[in-house]
Amino acid sequence: MEQQALPVYILSGFLGSGKTTLLQRLLDHWKSQNLRPAVIMNELGEVNLDGLLVEQEVPMAEMLGGCICCTSRGDLSTELTTLVKKEKPDVVVIEATGAANPLEIVDAVTETSLYQQVELKGLITVVDAAHLLELYRSQQGATYRLMQEQIRCASVLILNKTDRITAEEAEEISAILRKWNAYAEILPAVRCALEPEELLGGLGGVHLDGDSADGGTSERDEEYSGQSAGQQGKAHHTHDHVMAYTHYFKNAVDSEAFEQFVKELPRDVYRAKGIVTFSDTASRFLFQYAYREADFMKITPQGEVPDVAVFIGEHFSAGELRTRLLQLEKRYFGRPAAVKRGL
Repeated sequence: MEQQALPVYILSGFLGSGKTTLLQRLLDHWKSQNLRPAVIMNELGEVNLDGLLVEQEVPMAEMLGGCICCTSRGDLSTELTTLVKKEKPDVVVIEATGAANPLEIVDAVTETSLYQQVELKGLITVVDAAHLLELYRSQQGATYRLMQEQIRCASVLILNKTDRITAEEAEEISAILRKWNAYAEILPAVRCALEPEELLGGLGGVHLDGDSADGGTSERDEEYSGQSAGQQGKAHHTHDHVMAYTHYFKNAVDSEAFEQFVKELPRDVYRAKGIVTFSDTASRFLFQYAYREADFMKITPQGEVPDVAVFIGEHFSAGELRTRLLQLEKRYFGRPAAVKRGL
C-alpha cells in the first residue's frame, strides 16, 4: 500500500485560552475512530503541567524550559521526526506555549516534511474573547502584537469563552478577527465545545501573516477526488491565499524542466525547499528557494527520505502548482534515461 502522509495540526493561543481543553476533545475524537494520536507539548517552565491533563496512553514528546520559536525552535523538527519513527502515530498535534510565534513552528514542521511524510493540515488558534477585547482596546505591548500574529496565521479561529461577553462585544470581536484574518473560519464556543468534524473540516492551509482585507472568506478549490494522497499532492480544501503547500513526488522529473518551473514560481511564493530526483542525473538534489533565487545541491540522504517540495507564501494557487508538478512527473515518467548533465 502507498504510504499516506501523516497529518500534523498546530494549536496556538495564549495561556488560559482553552488549548488543552480543545486538545483533549480532539484526542478523544481520534481515539473513538480507532486512530493513534500523538502530542508534542511545549512549556516555558521546567514542568509540563498541561501534559498531566492528557491521558497517559497518548504518546507525548515534551519540550520544556523554553519557547519553540526561540530557545527550542531548532529541536522541534528533531522531536517530530523522532516521535513519528518511534510511535508511528496516525495524527500529531503540536500544542505551543502561548508565547510562541506560529510562523516558526510552521517552518519547523515543513522542514520535517523533507525527511518524513508529514502534512501540515492547518493551524488552530484559540482566542479568549474577553482577553482579546481588553488587548485590542489598549493596543500596546508585545502581547498584543503576538496575539495579532497568532490570529493572522490561523486556518481556523475558535472564539472561546463567549459566555463571558455580551452580544455586542461578540460582534465587535468578530469584526476584529475578520480584520486581522480575512480567510479563517470563526467558530464561537464555550469551553471549546465544538464538533471535531466541523472544526477539522474547516481547515484549509496555514496563513502566513498576509495583509488581511476586510470582507468574507475566499472561495475554496474543489477537493480532489478519485486519487491517492501521493497522486493528488497535499492541496485539500486549498485556498488561493497565504499558505504552506507540500507535494510528494511519485516519479522523477527532468532537471531542466524543474529548474524552469522554479524560476517561474509566482512572486507570492516567498520560500520553497525540497528533495528531488531528476530523470537525467545520477544524484538526488536538495533545493532551496528564497528571494527569487534558487540553489541546488547534490545530496545522499541517509535512510528512506521521500522526494518532496514545500512552498510557503501568500495569495498563490496550490492547485496550479500541483497541476504543473504532476505534469512534470507524468511527462518524464517512463522515458529512457537521458544523457547525464553532470549536475
